[in-house]
Amino acid sequence: MSGGNRGSRENGGSGENRVLLVFDGDCAFCQACVNAGHRILPYMPAVRAWQGLDLDATGLTRAEVETSVQLLGPDGLRAHGARAIALLLVLQPRTAWRVAGRVMLTPPVSWVAEAGYRLVSRYRHLLPGSATCGTS
Repeated sequence: MSGGNRGSRENGGSGENRVLLVFDGDCAFCQACVNAGHRILPYMPAVRAWQGLDLDATGLTRAEVETSVQLLGPDGLRAHGARAIALLLVLQPRTAWRVAGRVMLTPPVSWVAEAGYRLVSRYRHLLPGSATCGTS
């Protein structure tokens, strides 16, 4: 989980530091968010569309991956939605990103972040370029 290692995107290296971000590959909005993460964040974990994963091997269900982004990592790390995004920020090498992630994890900000995530997730199919997104 070391920061700044752009090569970690491919989930290579030692098994102990593997972090995986799972998203909806059929959603243009979701893909745009992943692309933005690759552009602006110093560290991105391996990123995979759920459609290309063996869900049984990850321990995820189709219902989980259809409704929110998932973050999986070592030592049983498992988060979804706004919490997954916040933890991704906490993993960053830059202090400002880590602080933003910690703030997102703290109530009442965490409640607002999750409500915002759910709202966007529910209506993502209405966003420009996302007509093929699921409506779950």
